[in-house]
Amino acid sequence: MSTEVVIAGAGIVGAAIAAALTNAGVGVTIVERAQVGGGATAAGMGHIVVMDDSEAQFALTKYSRDLWQSLLEVMPAAVEYEPAGTLWVAVDEEELQACRQKQRYYDDHQVVSELLDEKALREAEPNLAPGMAGGLLVPGDSVIYAPTAARWLLDHALEGGATLVKGEVEAFESGGVRLSSQRLACDIAICALGTAATKFFPHLAVKPRKGHLVITDRYPYFVRHQLVELGYLKSAHSHSTESVAFNVQPRRTGQVLIGSSREYDQTGSELNDSLLRQMLERAALYMPDLANLNILRMWTGFRAATPDKLPLIGLTRPGVYLATGHEGLGITTSLGTARILADQILQRRPDIPIAPYLPSRFDGREAS
Repeated sequence: MSTEVVIAGAGIVGAAIAAALTNAGVGVTIVERAQVGGGATAAGMGHIVVMDDSEAQFALTKYSRDLWQSLLEVMPAAVEYEPAGTLWVAVDEEELQACRQKQRYYDDHQVVSELLDEKALREAEPNLAPGMAGGLLVPGDSVIYAPTAARWLLDHALEGGATLVKGEVEAFESGGVRLSSQRLACDIAICALGTAATKFFPHLAVKPRKGHLVITDRYPYFVRHQLVELGYLKSAHSHSTESVAFNVQPRRTGQVLIGSSREYDQTGSELNDSLLRQMLERAALYMPDLANLNILRMWTGFRAATPDKLPLIGLTRPGVYLATGHEGLGITTSLGTARILADQILQRRPDIPIAPYLPSRFDGREAS
């Protein structure tokens, strides 16, 4: 195929799109102003997870998780793929009942899960606070190191003939993308710039949502699974200015990654000491000994959030496609996003319905 595509942004979403299009024989140029796999990709947790807040969210995350699993035989060790599974922690009987409902949904949709009672939860994660009611283990979920995953996907595209250009995108024009130093002619342009997409398309229903993460020194086996509180979705989808939730991840290095927080109406990368303290206090309620671990680093990043919590994947104007608005699921859904976008460009029949993710669903409405 002779179509020439320029992709703006070499985070994990842009890199995945480049790999998918190159595999299909499309000529691809990727533009990145800074580091491949930087930005939101480097700032995130690297959790590959099936989520069920809506049918569309489930479809995309399940599809994407399956695509990640299909790459296991060729995935390099540097990606640090860990089949840690997700353990949704229930603090009381009400939340355990929510686990049962989640399990029934997963059973109906062919996702393997296991309900844990208080004793089984304690055996699975000895450092959790005593008295937790139980939880739901989803063993097919996993953890990766997203920056190296993005680099690997991009390297695959480059080996297939794609070109990487360092530069700053200034405009998406008819028939090309203008950089600060040159203009790249193309048939199709793709904006995979996360929150920065609104600089070029101010009408988009996308808002930046700031988050904090903390990583500790090495404490092997302190945490064995990706741990998430049952109230995480409520926190993640809250429209309040600030929220925190218990979300702790084991790293292959033995380090512990601690989250999570969300803030609207913030543009600076500086730490919010008050919110960070709330986040760590929340984590310590679930795992008291976290308070005794040595913290090595703390940082912030920005998620591109949409009002309906689903990404924008598709045509936004003639010749220009979007791949943004993934909020905290960009790493999980990068491969699914890439396949959906490639299907649209190549006019292939998609594996899942794409209507819920098309930018046209907002009809020009602003983010709310």
